[in-house]
Amino acid sequence: MKLRQIHTYGHYLKEKFGTKVYKVPISISGFTCPNIDGSVAVGGCTFCENDSFSPSLDKVKPLKGFHLNLTSKENPFLEKQLQQLRLQFESMSARLRRDYGAAKFLVYFQSFTNTYAPLSTLKALYEEALGFDDVVGLSIGTRSDSVSDETLLYLAELSRHKEIWIEFGIQSIYDETLERINRGHSAKNVEIWIKKAKVQGLNVCGHLIFGLPNETPMMMLDSCKAAYEWGIDSVKYHPLYVVKRTALANEFARGEFTPICEADYIDVLVSALTMKPEHVSVQRITAGISDGSLIAPSWCRDKNLQLKHINERLKTVGLKY
Repeated sequence: MKLRQIHTYGHYLKEKFGTKVYKVPISISGFTCPNIDGSVAVGGCTFCENDSFSPSLDKVKPLKGFHLNLTSKENPFLEKQLQQLRLQFESMSARLRRDYGAAKFLVYFQSFTNTYAPLSTLKALYEEALGFDDVVGLSIGTRSDSVSDETLLYLAELSRHKEIWIEFGIQSIYDETLERINRGHSAKNVEIWIKKAKVQGLNVCGHLIFGLPNETPMMMLDSCKAAYEWGIDSVKYHPLYVVKRTALANEFARGEFTPICEADYIDVLVSALTMKPEHVSVQRITAGISDGSLIAPSWCRDKNLQLKHINERLKTVGLKY
């Protein structure tokens, strides 16, 4: 049986730009989230120990006691943030050029919530990034409760000349799940802002987590179905894993949370991929962490082995990743 290649984000970019495009992850100090700073909740999502999702953050000296939000009136540290941006991009792009022959880049504003700041700050950072050599666009990680109509209009203007993506954490369409993980917003809020972004013609990536507390496989697939219907252009699938220094770690220690097993994750993933519209590209089909911060499940420690098992299962439905 001939296997059909899943439409990946890498293939999409290569077709558009004629060469492989590499994402350069960026972490800017002074950015936070509304469910960390107390605007909608405190403590952040229960699974989030933020530097575990921020590979560049350990190189960034924090701006002690300074955090931006949508109503910040001034940013006295903007030049410091621009310097962080330049240093991170220069270091990472140089390594990618040297080790992989990289020729084109997307600047990926990854850590925390990267539209959760005044538009003047966002403009300065985004336009600085777009001015770097061989940068073809931006990918901006954010939350649906941290975007303004003004920012979407501005990003739409940028998208007329550059490749602009906005990445929303959907995670689940079930409000009881979102409340359990201390997300701080409703599923309806995500739907509204994804659809607003699409009205502006923006490229949207949605993040979905399988294995959230008390969710059944059917609930996980309901979230996928809704995300596809809302009009996302690309998707990232993640298993929920437990890392140290998180509220979820405490729940796990008390026996209040059991992580999804690998077999169940792969079953849900394969179903999600087979129901996915063909045009929706896939940016990630799993995730994990190999350092000492991982508590459970152990199968999330070896990403290469995960991919091997996933591809073995995909073959049974005529697909390959």
